Amino acid sequence: MRSTPITPLTEADVLTALRDCYDPEIRANIVELGLVHSISLLHDADAPGAGIAGVPPRYRVHIRLIPPNPGSDSEAQIVTVIQNRLAAFPAISRTQVELLDEPRWTHDRVTPELRRRLSLAVASNQRPNALVQIQTVPEKARKHP
Repeated sequence: MRSTPITPLTEADVLTALRDCYDPEIRANIVELGLVHSISLLHDADAPGAGIAGVPPRYRVHIRLIPPNPGSDSEAQIVTVIQNRLAAFPAISRTQVELLDEPRWTHDRVTPELRRRLSLAVASNQRPNALVQIQTVPEKARKHP
């Protein structure tokens, strides 16, 4: 029986997983919003099975995050969503999320793709040429009690 080679966890793997994590207030994923400042991966020497031949390495993940609304209730929700999402990876033993005070989040951090989608969404809700038709019942058709 052949075993599949074990590939180490990468920052790109974590970043891809974080695209499933959404800010509850803005309703966009935290990667496209530009909230992820940095990701670091460290081998976890204390993880169960560490140092045993054939046991794949496990990692501690440290994510530095720029909250869009510092001090809001959504911060704890975002942290929990991130930790729950990364708990699905057998290669991750622990996830720590650090909320940064600086730099501040600005709209400039939003990816061009998200900007385009948001612009289209806003444009589809604003129809300047839309006609509003109000129908009234002619006086003769109204029933008077």
